[in-house]
Amino acid sequence: MAYQTLMQEYMQMPVVTRAYTTACVLTSLAVQLEIVSPFQLYFNPILILQQFQLWRLVTTFTFFGTFGFNFFFNMIFTYRYCRMLEEGSFRGRTADFVMMFLFGGVCMTSCAFMGANLLFLGQAFTLMLVYIWARRNPFIRMNFFGLMNFHAPYLPWVLLGFSVLLGNTVLVDLIGMAVGHSYYFLEDVFPYQTNGFKILVTPAFLKNIFDPPAEDPNYTALPEERPGGFDWGGREERPPPPAPPQ
Repeated sequence: MAYQTLMQEYMQMPVVTRAYTTACVLTSLAVQLEIVSPFQLYFNPILILQQFQLWRLVTTFTFFGTFGFNFFFNMIFTYRYCRMLEEGSFRGRTADFVMMFLFGGVCMTSCAFMGANLLFLGQAFTLMLVYIWARRNPFIRMNFFGLMNFHAPYLPWVLLGFSVLLGNTVLVDLIGMAVGHSYYFLEDVFPYQTNGFKILVTPAFLKNIFDPPAEDPNYTALPEERPGGFDWGGREERPPPPAPPQ
């Protein structure tokens, strides 16, 4: 019974959040079970470009370390704010949400290719999600472990300070916040300025995959034409001939 309840809750998660969090958990589980090594997952430009180990472009975003406090802390925030974005401002716009993922991934890997010496970018991706959600919900009051109260836009900075206390590098968090601010500016600010326009346009193929147009329930198909007057595919029902006069 508990298994069925858990599976039902799992399947009720929005599709992108479910796919990303599942990939993160499975990646860390594979490392925990020693199926793969973190040395096979980290971002390495030389191995990517020269040996075509392209999976590193993905696994750098899905590995949050082995199971422990840092892993569960990051996964809680990743799941929570990814789901709130997908069910909130991106409700009914899954393709646009995927476009946001691609934008963040491309920007962060570009920073890593430029010599930022970044091995794993999952934490930066989480900060991007938190930053975008916080800027779109500026009036929500937050409470961090009962220690302080603040409005949502300050949440990324609070997480940055907490990350420093845990001994993590500040550069990863700053890149995530910078990418989140870039997306927020290009999507929510610049298009509404004087002479502004929309820069991040979701490709049509993504919309066809994730947001196919729903069929109009009021649409009535035209009767099928059958050339030549022949009975193609079955006999049509005809009214019975009139009875002969008595």
